[in-house]
Amino acid sequence: MARRSDRWSAGFRCTECGWRTVKWVGRCGECQAWGSVAEQGAPTATRTAVSRASDPARPIAEVDMSHAVAYPTGVGEFDRVLGGGLVPGGVVLVAGEPGVGKSTLLLDVAARTARTGQTVLYVSGEESAAQVRGRAERIGALADRLLLASETDLGTLVGQVDHARPALLVVDSVQAVASADVDGQAGGVSQVREVAGTLIQLAKSRGIAVLLVGHVTKDGSVAGPRVLEHLVDAVVQFEGDRHSRLRLVRAVKNRFGATDEVGCFELRDSGIASLPDPSGLFLSQAGDAVPGTCVTVAMEGRRPIVTEVQALVTGSTLPSPRRTTSGLDSSRLAMILAVLEKRSGLAAGTRDVFAATVGGMRTTEPAADLAVLLALASSAMDQPLARDAVALGEVGLAGEIRRVPALGPRLGEAARLGFRYALVPQGQLDVAPPAELSPVEVADVREAVEAMGRLCGPRATTAVSSATA
Repeated sequence: MARRSDRWSAGFRCTECGWRTVKWVGRCGECQAWGSVAEQGAPTATRTAVSRASDPARPIAEVDMSHAVAYPTGVGEFDRVLGGGLVPGGVVLVAGEPGVGKSTLLLDVAARTARTGQTVLYVSGEESAAQVRGRAERIGALADRLLLASETDLGTLVGQVDHARPALLVVDSVQAVASADVDGQAGGVSQVREVAGTLIQLAKSRGIAVLLVGHVTKDGSVAGPRVLEHLVDAVVQFEGDRHSRLRLVRAVKNRFGATDEVGCFELRDSGIASLPDPSGLFLSQAGDAVPGTCVTVAMEGRRPIVTEVQALVTGSTLPSPRRTTSGLDSSRLAMILAVLEKRSGLAAGTRDVFAATVGGMRTTEPAADLAVLLALASSAMDQPLARDAVALGEVGLAGEIRRVPALGPRLGEAARLGFRYALVPQGQLDVAPPAELSPVEVADVREAVEAMGRLCGPRATTAVSSATA
């Protein structure tokens, strides 16, 4: 038994999540990471010596909060996600795909912070100082107190911090920096853990706000050991399609604020700009009503954003008709098509179906189901829907229209942008809607299609009645 116990204590351990096993395996049984299980030496039994605390515990109401107050960076949407701004001693990990705009945003944040009179050190490990300087000139991010260095050695980076004594440190990226005291190449598990641990300790001991740029894997998660996400104070995800100018910044973890806030940015030739009111990006500019379009209000965090859904239902020459989506969940589209055909009688099983959102917006919440269904019905009947109406509701398999969360903010945003009607689930109007908006309650799919037809006039109502007869 003693021998088996020794094997277990030595054993193998996952470098990502800490899962242990008595023998080597290629894939972690806990986090499912490949190649992360390594042999672990037997721990040495030690006893912790008792010592007097230099700062004894005190009542929580007497703890000084002055050193944990966030200061704004000057980029409103970024401050919104962080919970007010940067906190001295706080470490924020900014992750995102290559080319999405992480370096551009953080260079803008660094320049705006430097213009407030604070010293900022921007360390680039992937680009030369001349390249970063060129980008800064292009986006107007030149500032006297913004210091720039190109370093890949951790010891030299710490020396730069000792010399500059900045209030804000930006490291681009944490995977490009390596320590000479740790084996392995830059970006490896051991190197990333050592670099992040040193920078976090530096931030806490000296009260420096630190922004770390992190790479992402193919599945969109932060590259490197999972312990990196646990060590930092906030993890911010930078999202966006490289073919779209829209960029969304959302907090995955935040010790200083909420994680349900989303910042909206627009990527331009002159840099990246905040979008306090992004709803106009997701509406088409067509003057006349076109068949196959319907508007809904999606919730991104706490922010309602008006989004237009477009659908095209056309004849197919293939034995298996195509189902193509962009910005929508393909599995929910298939379910909505089945419900539409079963509950309203509109045949779409033998036709090609294409569905997308406008402006690169990605909408996967169930509240957009009703808008997708009405856009499909409009295209199948070749009848345009009302341009001044929005549709909100989740579609069930029985054809019923279910309640959606945050109905009040959604209706308020629709009324603010000039919409006059809103199709909503029956029985959900607990509070009075805006005076400018007339809600139309619908209980099932058939009622929803007929109600939208009535809003479009007599011709559309006749087409709907004949199609669903």
